[in-house]
Amino acid sequence: MTRTPLPAANDHPLASRLEIFAAALKLGCTSFGGPVAHLGYFHAEYVQRRRWLSEAAYADLVALCQFLPGPASSQLGFCIGLLRGGLPGGLLAWAGFTLPSAVAMTLCGYGVAEIGDVSHAGWLKGLKLAAVAVVAQAVWAMATKLCPDRVRASVALVAAGLALAFSTNPWTQVIVLAAGGLFGWAFLRANPTGQSPVPEAALSVPGLGRKGALVALGLFLILLFGLPLWRSATGNSALAVFDSFYRSGALVFGGGHVVLPLLQAEAVTPGWVGPDRFLAGYGLAQAVPGPLFTFAAYLGAVMTPPRPHGWAGAVLCLGAIFLPSGLLVAGVLPFWETLRRRPTAQATLRGANAAVVGLLVAALYQPVWTSAVHTPADFILALSAFGLLVLWKRPPWLVVGLAAGAGAWFLTG
Repeated sequence: MTRTPLPAANDHPLASRLEIFAAALKLGCTSFGGPVAHLGYFHAEYVQRRRWLSEAAYADLVALCQFLPGPASSQLGFCIGLLRGGLPGGLLAWAGFTLPSAVAMTLCGYGVAEIGDVSHAGWLKGLKLAAVAVVAQAVWAMATKLCPDRVRASVALVAAGLALAFSTNPWTQVIVLAAGGLFGWAFLRANPTGQSPVPEAALSVPGLGRKGALVALGLFLILLFGLPLWRSATGNSALAVFDSFYRSGALVFGGGHVVLPLLQAEAVTPGWVGPDRFLAGYGLAQAVPGPLFTFAAYLGAVMTPPRPHGWAGAVLCLGAIFLPSGLLVAGVLPFWETLRRRPTAQATLRGANAAVVGLLVAALYQPVWTSAVHTPADFILALSAFGLLVLWKRPPWLVVGLAAGAGAWFLTG
């Protein structure tokens, strides 16, 4: 059967940018479950439903975003927006995916005393179990494409084992990906599947050339090393907050679950946010869709004076924590297309993509499975959600809603 060619990234300038925002906003309102689950939602929306990317292009972007520091799912959404509509498209994709949870977390910051602890709410348990199903579906779909032979499947299994064995080391993810890429470079030069190694659509970024990319990379480094000096020289409280959250976004590997304890050290230890408010927000961050990095908006809202707080603090912290990942993606992506077309780079990506599958398998177990499945009832609900997604092809937003309702009904307490 002949497949419809994938649409080029720059075929629909203005209309596409509105479509980019609408698609990202839908994901921002329905993507529960954390960064690993988001990859499953993105795959269903951007690859299967809208066909904006080929399977191979999507896998390569996932590998790139897993390798870069920062929030992998937000970076991936920003990448797709850049490819589809240039820098405006990237910003619209980021805004659509981020704003729902950012607004929700800011409002939670205003009402945290009234909301209290939600960590044992039945509907939240249902959302976590839906995330188990979404992640399992994403892992299965990516494994069938990226690990079609015994060698790459073995790479994925070894990567999963290493990721779980050394889960406390923040550099484990980067080391595992690098090792997978090195293995691919050495042993996967030939493509055993016979598939075209280059995706149907080129990953070119409209309006963002290599000069613009170098400017973005330069700005990333200037802020990373210059902000601490500027902070020390001025003693400005707003600048101190911006510097702390910028470094948190620039230096964290492993996504949202890893940045939360880092933010605790940055915000609670110096007394900017009380420990009770931090823990209350931690629970609420698990209950909203979208990126966990929007926890920064909550922290900005509840921050104690004279530091910025309320909406001003939320905007400051949100912009600071996401800015480094945006600069890195804009700085790296224009060089990515040229690199990934080289035969040695394609072999490296085969190994790295197999390692990505292993990292997703490890994440499926911890923290997704271990934080959600504790009883036979939990397992039954997660299995039912998986069946609705895989066998009955129901949309993720519907499955998430049903799981939340079932959790509120059956799992309260």
